[in-house]
Amino acid sequence: MRVAPVGGTAVQDHVALAEIELCGELIIAASAAEERLSMESIDQVLRVAEERDAIGIDDPGSVTR
Repeated sequence: MRVAPVGGTAVQDHVALAEIELCGELIIAASAAEERLSMESIDQVLRVAEERDAIGIDDPGSVTR
């Protein structure tokens, strides 16, 4: 078995790690729900409103899914 050498040669893709974390949160929310998650529930899990506020989008209709 080969292991990566110690010393900082590993590359981290922060976007991919964030996407994996969000997918995990969706899986947890879906497994805890009794029915299918609504679009609003999915947006809440993914913190869509927080992201809109952070980048200054006032009209949710201006963002395509």
